[in-house]
Amino acid sequence: MKWTDFDAALFDLDGVITPTAEVHMAAWSQVFNDFLHAEGKPADYSDADYYRDVDGRPRYDGVRAVLASRGITLPEGTPDDPPDARTVCGLGNRKNQAFNDVLVRDGIAPYPGSRALVDHLVGLGIPMAIVSSSRNAASVLARAAIDDRFRVIVDGLVARDHDLPGKPAPDTFLYAATQLGVAPARAVVFEDAVSGVAAGRTGAFGRVIGVDRGVGTDALRAAGADRVVTDLAELIEEGRR
Repeated sequence: MKWTDFDAALFDLDGVITPTAEVHMAAWSQVFNDFLHAEGKPADYSDADYYRDVDGRPRYDGVRAVLASRGITLPEGTPDDPPDARTVCGLGNRKNQAFNDVLVRDGIAPYPGSRALVDHLVGLGIPMAIVSSSRNAASVLARAAIDDRFRVIVDGLVARDHDLPGKPAPDTFLYAATQLGVAPARAVVFEDAVSGVAAGRTGAFGRVIGVDRGVGTDALRAAGADRVVTDLAELIEEGRR
């Protein structure tokens, strides 16, 4: 891993830069378990559901996938649906409300190793982007006090406004690379989700680094990761050699 071989770094946010994946997991668990119990469904929503159907995907795609796994069909609704609406969008908005409640209450800080790598790349002059399915990326970065490190933020709002399909499609990563003015082959993708790793591989990026925060090395490699690490600080000394 030589940083002189690359011109840009593209980071997923949740689970890569900040431990917001844990907040997302808790919010999804609350929403889906409350909903399933209200529907009289015996199968509880678990972390396995999160990693299989939700992790890395746009919010409403995750809702559809979990409902499909339970054989439940709901009206689509619209993004303006209230959180108590019995629709796909209503459930997604209910989760977003729960997520923001936790974020405001507890705050957020970057993983120390991720902050160290980001600061190292700032020192090297390597431009960076955040590529996240979340529509809360800007507020998370601001609360973590690292929003000034990234030239480009491609989040769920940008994807919606530019009609970019979400991960595992590579479009959001490709859009970020274009915004930074670099070719995909000269950019490194960092992802903790199987869907995000698959997006990086499909987009033919120069290197796809899997960050194992619980998915597992085998699953990330099977999705296309060139390398799997548990802490981004591992790549600092290695990049100096």
